[in-house]
Amino acid sequence: MFQIDFAAREPIYEQLFMSVVRLAAAGVLKPGDKLPPVRVVAADLGINPNTAAKAYRELESQGYIYSSVGRGSYLTEKLSEDSAQLRLALDAFEKAAREAFLLGAEKAELEARLGAVCEGGNPSD
Repeated sequence: MFQIDFAAREPIYEQLFMSVVRLAAAGVLKPGDKLPPVRVVAADLGINPNTAAKAYRELESQGYIYSSVGRGSYLTEKLSEDSAQLRLALDAFEKAAREAFLLGAEKAELEARLGAVCEGGNPSD
């Protein structure tokens, strides 16, 4: 169900976190759906249970899931399909902006392009 890339630079718990977000964005997971137990996820992915638990804690701290002792973890309304797609888009935007900045783009140029996009213009004008 969840996918992890052990060769990726992102920590495994972040990959698991984003995997849940992606599945919600795709409509595979819906509000109220029960997530697999941490130990099952860890065993299926071949990761430390503490790593899976950290991803679940992060999901819970952001309000995307809630946990009930003895019952499991469930997806909340906060991670509906639309909000999950927005989260993915914002993460992609942040990654692209960070990469452009590291490659030499000036803060003012990034702000100008963002302003142009927000105003409906062509950012390259």
